[in-house]
Amino acid sequence: MKQKKDPVLLVRKKQGIAYLTLNRPRVLNALNAELLHALQAALDKIRNDASVKGLFITGSGEKAFSAGADIAFLNAASPLQIRELAELAVSVTGQIENLGKTSIALINGFALGGGLELAESCMLRVAVSSAKMGHPEVRIGAVSGWGGSTRLPRLIGKGRAAELLLTGKMISAVDALEMGLVNAVVDNSNLQSAGEKLMREIFDNAPVAVRFTWEALHRGLNMTGEESAKLGADYFGLAASTEDFREGTGAFLKKKNPSYKGK
Repeated sequence: MKQKKDPVLLVRKKQGIAYLTLNRPRVLNALNAELLHALQAALDKIRNDASVKGLFITGSGEKAFSAGADIAFLNAASPLQIRELAELAVSVTGQIENLGKTSIALINGFALGGGLELAESCMLRVAVSSAKMGHPEVRIGAVSGWGGSTRLPRLIGKGRAAELLLTGKMISAVDALEMGLVNAVVDNSNLQSAGEKLMREIFDNAPVAVRFTWEALHRGLNMTGEESAKLGADYFGLAASTEDFREGTGAFLKKKNPSYKGK
């Protein structure tokens, strides 16, 4: 009897949060087309599920978040096949970045190459103290082509991004925290609880204002300073048209806790 294959992506929901777990632990959760398509489908459902307010992405096992692209595939594939895989990966990371919901990567081990690029597309990143991160693409004759060359310099600055991308070296979670690549470093046993605490802090705020703030930040990075400031003003005006804005400002004046409805 043929043994049933484990799903490459584990999906669950709990209290308004979706948990996506990359599930190829035998190959350190390496990303292949099957896993990327599974992510694509899951993200579509999450985007359209009004009951889901936030997203966590992590890896199964204790060794890796994701070691990146499946090297065995890269070695055997044609340049066209590799380009198609990269386009799929860029589509997935774009889905995460533009999900309209809070996304946090829980980095539970190695996050390398495409795996780190997946984490970089999330709004925030929390890592265990034993995690190792890096962009080793140049060490195998490749390029950080799944969004890393775009997002990494925006996260940590051009100079430090150039150092990581051009040397291909791995850094510790503490180094990543100092660079601003991750937002918190915690003990292995506290990863999920720390991520959930951070998520709940965001959930305490007005949902529409949170979404507008992320869009102003994300879109504004591709504009001039003046254009970005005007975009922020536009979103400020849009937020002022919501019920939550009146609730929040009114609660402040009355010195009470606001009750937001996401409207």
